Amino acid sequence: MKVFGSSGTRGVANEELTPGFVLRVAKAAGSVWRADRVAVARDTRTTGRMLENAAVAGLQSVGADVDRLGALPTPGTQAYAEREGVPALMVTASHNPAEYNGVKLVGSDGVELAVDDLERVERKFSTEQFSDAAWDGTGDDRAVESAARTYLDQLYDAVDRDAVADAGLTVALDPGHGAGSLTSPEFYRELGCEVVTVNSQPDGHFPGREPEPVREHLEDLGGLVEAADADVGIAHDGDADRAIFFDETGEYVEGDAALAALAEAELGEGDTTVSAVNVSQRLVDVCERTGAELELTPIGSTQIMTRIRQLEAEGEHVPVAGEGNGGIIFPGYRTTRDGAYTGARFLELLADSDQSASEVVAPYSDYHNVRVNVGYEDDAERDALLEAAETRALDADANRTTIDGYRLDYGDAWVLVRPSGTEPVVRIYAESTDHEHAQELAEAFAADLRAARANA
Repeated sequence: MKVFGSSGTRGVANEELTPGFVLRVAKAAGSVWRADRVAVARDTRTTGRMLENAAVAGLQSVGADVDRLGALPTPGTQAYAEREGVPALMVTASHNPAEYNGVKLVGSDGVELAVDDLERVERKFSTEQFSDAAWDGTGDDRAVESAARTYLDQLYDAVDRDAVADAGLTVALDPGHGAGSLTSPEFYRELGCEVVTVNSQPDGHFPGREPEPVREHLEDLGGLVEAADADVGIAHDGDADRAIFFDETGEYVEGDAALAALAEAELGEGDTTVSAVNVSQRLVDVCERTGAELELTPIGSTQIMTRIRQLEAEGEHVPVAGEGNGGIIFPGYRTTRDGAYTGARFLELLADSDQSASEVVAPYSDYHNVRVNVGYEDDAERDALLEAAETRALDADANRTTIDGYRLDYGDAWVLVRPSGTEPVVRIYAESTDHEHAQELAEAFAADLRAARANA
């Protein structure tokens, strides 16, 4: 059974992702870790506490004491794991809709488990060969009230706060009712910014917008930037490990453009950066200009972080990495995605360059991105979609990459088709200097897939 996708395991809560399922995941992880203590936290989803309780019970049953961190961003949980030297289990579905929940596993170094470690947990889950403790050896649990404050303090110390404060920036912030609601408003205010917010009340129903920070969900933030005359808008996903930006005019900034701007400020000759197979030409261009190498992985934070650690073990310098969805990693800070920290690094870029947000990203705005999802109901439809994708990819007159799905490069444009690792959809990504061309590439693939689904 495949348990872990591109970023943990997720499903509709109490249907696919039941308390019993989470309990087994926790027992499997605890049996592999064999740690005396494990931290457990959750995002703001309504099913979070229920599934947290299941995870705590599973860990206790294999002899681990549990530090309950409560509702906390995933990067806050990772910071706690690193500081305390304990592994952690995070109950979150990240950017998925409100009915979903999930589990991410974090090592005692504060980094998501590498692929090999996840496979060990998965084997333990499948065989159910758990290290059950005797009745008098089961674990205890305790509430930790200070995790959020300690996370904020280490964030504050990791940023050039004087430069940000001196710039006198106004930040419009949309935490999307997620875990970032509990920390990001305070963080940016402590950096000396004036902060105005929307959707900043923690609420697992996500009444103001869907958790995924994509353009179509963020109209309120664009309007707030204009109304408040803000210098920048920042949006998070449900567990606040991602940051997406709006410029000072209230215009959405493509995540790939923000990644390219932040990467160009970090990369130099001989450096290496890591991104996924849906990498934008923007980052390719940055690597060519700076003399850095670009390594590609399958999509997903787990894959990228695994490759970063492999490269660092080989002596490579990886100052920045990530994806164009707002999940950017600065390994010198921590090999994790941290939306609040990414936002602060963008603020540093504004302060150091003395440019507006639109000016900072202008050199990376020549490409247009389109994403289309084609859903499926069962394995038969999924197989039909993937077969149709393969047929079209093999027939295309383009350079083909098969690291993860099918990426077709046409020189002035590219398209990627792959099954999601977290949702029952096949995703189609396209990019071109011409928006209509990108739309045509994506829709042509989507039409073939929809036809195949109808005949499945």
